Amino acid sequence: MSGRTASGTSSPMPPVPNREDIGATWTYLQAGITRVMTDLERGIDMQMYMGVYTAIHNFCTSQKAVGWNGGPTMHATHKGAHLLGEELYNKLIAYLQNHLEGLVEKSKSHTDEALLSYYIREWVRYTTAAKYIHHLFRYLNRHWVKREIDEGKKYIYDVYTLHLVQWRKVLFEQLSTKVMDAVLKLVEKQRNGETIEYSQIKQVVDSFVSLGLDESDPTKSTLEVYRHHFEQPFIAATREYYQAESKQFVAENSVVEYMKKAVTRLAEEEERVNTYLHQDIAVSLKRTCNEALIADHSALLREEFQVLIDNDREEDMARMYNLLSRILDGLEPLRAKFETHVRKAGLAAVEKIQSAEGDKLEPKVYVDALLDVHTRYQGLVKRAFNDEPEFTRSLDNACREFVNRNEVCKSGSNKSPELLAKYTDVLLRKSSTSIEEADLERALGQIMTVFKYIEDKDVFQKFYSRMLARRLVHSNSSSDDAETSMISKLKEACGFEYTNKLQRMFTDMQISKDLNRDFKDHLQEVGYTKSVDSTFSILGTGFWPLVPPSTDFNPPGEISAEIERFILFYKHKHDGRKLTWLWQLCKGEIKTGYCKNSKTPFTFQVSIYQMAILLLFNEKDTYTYEDMLSATQLSSEVLDQALAVILKAKVLLMAGGDKPGPGRTFKLNYEFKSKKIRVNLNVGGVKEAKTEEAETNKTIEEDRKLVLQSAIVRIMKSRKKMKHTQLVSETINQIRSRFVPKVGDIKKCIEILLDKEYLERLDDDELGYLA
Repeated sequence: MSGRTASGTSSPMPPVPNREDIGATWTYLQAGITRVMTDLERGIDMQMYMGVYTAIHNFCTSQKAVGWNGGPTMHATHKGAHLLGEELYNKLIAYLQNHLEGLVEKSKSHTDEALLSYYIREWVRYTTAAKYIHHLFRYLNRHWVKREIDEGKKYIYDVYTLHLVQWRKVLFEQLSTKVMDAVLKLVEKQRNGETIEYSQIKQVVDSFVSLGLDESDPTKSTLEVYRHHFEQPFIAATREYYQAESKQFVAENSVVEYMKKAVTRLAEEEERVNTYLHQDIAVSLKRTCNEALIADHSALLREEFQVLIDNDREEDMARMYNLLSRILDGLEPLRAKFETHVRKAGLAAVEKIQSAEGDKLEPKVYVDALLDVHTRYQGLVKRAFNDEPEFTRSLDNACREFVNRNEVCKSGSNKSPELLAKYTDVLLRKSSTSIEEADLERALGQIMTVFKYIEDKDVFQKFYSRMLARRLVHSNSSSDDAETSMISKLKEACGFEYTNKLQRMFTDMQISKDLNRDFKDHLQEVGYTKSVDSTFSILGTGFWPLVPPSTDFNPPGEISAEIERFILFYKHKHDGRKLTWLWQLCKGEIKTGYCKNSKTPFTFQVSIYQMAILLLFNEKDTYTYEDMLSATQLSSEVLDQALAVILKAKVLLMAGGDKPGPGRTFKLNYEFKSKKIRVNLNVGGVKEAKTEEAETNKTIEEDRKLVLQSAIVRIMKSRKKMKHTQLVSETINQIRSRFVPKVGDIKKCIEILLDKEYLERLDDDELGYLA
């Protein structure tokens, strides 16, 4: 360090004494040290600086000198210099102790902020002087001090460190408590709203930190002094202050107002750390404030949470979340209350629409009710609870409950996935009210939100695949891109196996398009003139959820020839394949030319069964019920369903009763009228829809038994032996991604496999696998 020099007005230092006159030398040095220690503001002139430095050098290198007591010293060069260095070091210690005791005495006339100012002023003066004196004594530092430290001597320090050690031993030990009391009073003033000179506190902090010396190893510094003398009292005072303040504030104000107060206080303490406290205190100060301001009142805050969520007090809930997140397990009770609240809200929403809609509950209304609850509380989690994963889990748990176990589901455990599949069908089917592509994609995304919570995903798959089959067969999809997008979403959620058959259905439709083009080219090549415009779809038995018709059927002669031609063409192309005609899915259009009151002929959109019935009337105007059964070969049940819509539209008129049946006669209505030129008669009745729904649910149950049996066999094949209860538990774990199996159903499947000798009973309730 370079010495500070300045021209002063004080009288010049006397000349440096003879190096061998040690007494005179110390008197000379003491005058220079005192000048630095007490009058540094006036500066040190070069003559004085060099004089003191030279005197110390001479002192340390004197080989033959008069001792402190006037007697001779040892003449050995090393030993003499060594003893002189030690005596000089001890003299400096004695000087510093004397100086510091004087400061302690003067401090007694100061209290509070005046004492703080005095301490800081003297600290700055003392440490600045210490740097100069350290520099003046650098020869002692380089030789005697270094040698002592190298030889392992304890409690020997360089001159600057020696100054700090003496400050700590003499002055600090007597004044630290009083200084700290003054600091705490100043901080309390600031907490009470007064403006303070906080730079003084920062200087005290720096002072306490600087005194953290490891006396056994001067090269190391610690924070022990600061922690013991500053941090601990500061933390204790903080705890006491906020415990008292918060207790009084809670007694006089609302919980919401208290939370605002607590947030403000916590921010103030963080600002204190950044402004004038040491960063080491940050963690313990934060913990103390959290305990006094939050943990001590956490029960009160949590009680208020239900009031806030009931009244949509989002900002206050966010404030409560931020406060309770600062303490251990502070949020867990909130998450539990949140989950219960969301579950009740979902159940109430479903109950409301159930009572309003009854049996006529529309899939869209149901799904929208579920989505409304989810969207509302998902937004709350995002805005008030910082998208915290645990709150999201609570939301998911609640949604899973009210989606799968609500008022609508009581009529059938499969209702949620069924209604969701039906709503998806509404979105993806062609309709008069077209939906924008972006809106459709967003709606499909919302479908997947509900789908995520569905436990019986196999039920959704069954209904969805049946409805997709109808859309594809009848070319009734609103958009191929939307269909593909939906399947991609399902694949992402449930894997390849879940959507494998759905994707194969699309493949079949593409192959059918190519096949129809080839068939048309073939007819042109052989010179056939097409009497009807036909399209055929070849659907793979293993991939389409379709069953053969439940009735015999004799197709009308007008299209039989076309069907035969296609059969010959197909069998020539694919020898060995068997075609099973799904008459219940066939449809077409027929034009009329008999209506007296219409200039434009009507076009009837009909099922193949309706077509067969109506084309009979090309031959004669009246048929009996029995004639129709004989001509079409339809069962009476299917014939009745086909006739019902035709009669309702008054295309045919019936005599002999209200409903189709034996003994009835049917006559072509020449007076038929309609506002539409294209009249759709191919409308499935409510009874038909219910029958299909029942069939689907029956298939689901049968499929589940097979899935459970497959899972049980897989598990036993890998484990060979297993306890009955363990097998049940493992089966549930493996299957729950598709549906939640009932324990009773698993036990029944185990019994079936025992009967089939896939498994055997062993001792101690164990089951074994039979290869």
